[in-house]
Amino acid sequence: MKSLVLGIGNVLLQDEGVGIHALGELRRRFVFDEGVEFLDGGTAGVELLRYLDGQDRVLIVDAVAAGHPPGTVFRVEGEDVPRMFHVRISPHQIGLSDVLATAMISDSLPGEMVMFGVEPETMTTGLALTPTVEASLDQLVDAVVEELRRIGHAVGKRENPPPRRREWSPR
Repeated sequence: MKSLVLGIGNVLLQDEGVGIHALGELRRRFVFDEGVEFLDGGTAGVELLRYLDGQDRVLIVDAVAAGHPPGTVFRVEGEDVPRMFHVRISPHQIGLSDVLATAMISDSLPGEMVMFGVEPETMTTGLALTPTVEASLDQLVDAVVEELRRIGHAVGKRENPPPRRREWSPR
């Protein structure tokens, strides 16, 4: 079983980078079986298509404006995942929407897709997540770990994880 955890976002725009921050936390705090692959998709677009091909499952982690209170972590699955990117909050989502549409047409869409979204508070220039979204980062990471365990992957906690990197914030 092959599963790709795909973090999406721009770390230069505060909460927009939550998917990338979550990938870092996952790798810092946990160890995974060899069937789990991680990809920092950043703001990439169509070039992500080749990474979807051949995956049994793809878990997308991203900031998504869905009308929830800021910091809300939510899960979307199946055909609802591509629909979430029809309302675009940033340029990278245009690319991801095109990637998912192309994968559907070319029949290279993974068998299962799950997206873990976090409602952003702001996406202004800055390297640090807002305190609101920062406070929900553990919940987001735990949700991804639970999903990977649910589908049969072995996930263990690191005994002595390295200290968490803190991004500079002007506050």
